[in-house]
Amino acid sequence: MLPGWRQWLFALKIAGAALLALGLALWLDLPRPYWAMATVYITMQPLSGATRSKALYRVIGTVAGVSMAVVLVPPLVDAPEMLTLALALWTAACLYLSLLDRSPRAYLFMLAGYTAALIGFPAVTAPDTIFETAVSRAEEITLGILCAALVAGLVLPESVGPVLAARVGAWLGETGRWTADVLSGAVEAPAVRVRRLRLAAEAAEIDALATHLAYDASAQSRAVPLVQLLRGRMLMLLPVLSSLADRIAALRDLAGLDPAVKALLADVATWSEAGAPATEADVLLARIAAADESSLPSTSPGFWTALVRASLLDRLRELVAIGRDCRALQDGIARGESAPRRALAYAGEFGGRAPRHRDHGMALRSALGVCLAILACVAAWIATAWPDGATAAMMGAVLCCLFATQDDPAPAILGFATWTAVAAAAIGVLLFGILPQVHDFATLVMVLAPPLILCGLLMTIPRTMPVGLALGVNGNALLAIQDRYASEFGAYVNSALALVVGIVLAAVVTRLVRSVGAEHGARRLVAASRADLARAARRRG
Repeated sequence: MLPGWRQWLFALKIAGAALLALGLALWLDLPRPYWAMATVYITMQPLSGATRSKALYRVIGTVAGVSMAVVLVPPLVDAPEMLTLALALWTAACLYLSLLDRSPRAYLFMLAGYTAALIGFPAVTAPDTIFETAVSRAEEITLGILCAALVAGLVLPESVGPVLAARVGAWLGETGRWTADVLSGAVEAPAVRVRRLRLAAEAAEIDALATHLAYDASAQSRAVPLVQLLRGRMLMLLPVLSSLADRIAALRDLAGLDPAVKALLADVATWSEAGAPATEADVLLARIAAADESSLPSTSPGFWTALVRASLLDRLRELVAIGRDCRALQDGIARGESAPRRALAYAGEFGGRAPRHRDHGMALRSALGVCLAILACVAAWIATAWPDGATAAMMGAVLCCLFATQDDPAPAILGFATWTAVAAAAIGVLLFGILPQVHDFATLVMVLAPPLILCGLLMTIPRTMPVGLALGVNGNALLAIQDRYASEFGAYVNSALALVVGIVLAAVVTRLVRSVGAEHGARRLVAASRADLARAARRRG
């Protein structure tokens, strides 16, 4: 839990980017400088390539969102039900597209969706100023995005490439050790099984990290094609190893392992632990082919034993071929090459971009959730004539979008609400106890820097990341710094209450409509895999 120098560096960078955005927004006389500060905390990532990949699409998505608000608000402002429905459907449609797009481009659709709500709902009280408001919000958000990208790219940038190469190396090293355990016939202890399951999760994490590589400034950014080729082989290694373990156990139960197979398994295990050098792979493949040349008996009882032996050798051949490819691709990624130096096995199966799973059903449920959350917030706003009801509607839209990728977003959204309430109390002390004594920008920076750095530190630790995000985003929104001090306690309490109520309503609707749990997601993945197998059996893909 204690932050290291990398965490401190990120915290200082994100705080510096937020203060830079604030200073520029004040200098440019933008009406809501705090929007730029909050945007920095939404945009900035520890790795510079990840920040850049989001920055470009966030700018485009922001422009699309404010444009839609300008199109919808003026003609529908006198029909609040229709305007609410239009904004809710737009946000839902954009979230649906975002969840289907498994790339950094997904931020474009998500931003286009909830930015329209951010601009549209507060503008209903002054629809004649919608264009000026939309331009100002676009300028403030874009300024925050650019400051985050600038600081991330210029101040001691931490590139995606070296981190990705190190993660791939560690993953393949762990897989090599597991391979040695499988081929030696060691009984799989519970700790080993947990480690094997962790390999599957780490492969998905590496895949997610690789999506930002094309936006990186490191030498490895040219290796995006090799990463795509490596992805499929990394995933294929896991079932090949599992099937090898099954066949070794079955052959031992039937007739035992003959000396030739034992020697092969021991040599492949040694080769794998040594890092799967390509120079030795061809020799191993030739020995496997020679061991497989023996004819199959045509009658029982030896037929089944020979068939299992042949199947084991076939899987062993796959293991060596895929391991050789992984080592070659790993070396190419480390050198920053854009194409493999030698021909790869299974080029037809793993040639180029592999399609990613798209769950249309869950995307539709998420879209329905954000639509109903917006409608619920606006219904409460209209029924109570709440002056800050627009804030609740905005937060309902934003929170449903931000956590839509989780199996059960409700706990995360409720946690966000809790820490928003904590932020409101802390910001209240700062806003009414300290800021009245601040009279110049230098003093303002000294006052704001410690809490901004603390938010950045919290964001670097996975367990506290939602806390840091809630404090960084909503804390800056509640602080609402402008070019002169004009805070009023009653208005502040009302605004803070609206933030929390909007988030809680989003959590309630999400719990009713969207929360399914990991088991439901697993069942849907199994069903999708069975459909793929059926299509393959019919030779349709």
